[in-house]
Amino acid sequence: MADTIHEMAPHHLPAFLPAADGSDPLFTFTAVFLIGTILGVGILYFTLHALPERLAHGANSPQMQLVGVMALLALFTHNNIFWVLALLLAAVKLPDISGPLDRISKALEARKDRGS
Repeated sequence: MADTIHEMAPHHLPAFLPAADGSDPLFTFTAVFLIGTILGVGILYFTLHALPERLAHGANSPQMQLVGVMALLALFTHNNIFWVLALLLAAVKLPDISGPLDRISKALEARKDRGS
């Protein structure tokens, strides 16, 4: 008598219901999906956050340290303006101001040394 099924009982149970042994496939799938999504979003966030530093490093930019500091400030303070400024600073090549001034000072020193 114990092996007969009641006539009102469904013959096929949905897959998302927990089994009699206590395993819950829907919970397991949801937990794995949630952990994977959190890790994926974190990796995407940190990859995107490192974009100004990668740009500055790839161009051998002299302001690379400033870009790195601004990116870290943006990461720890959550002020997006620092990240935007770091990205702009990494993308824009600043003009070389000290080069021409060094050449002018060397030329003036050479002229002074000649006595003219």
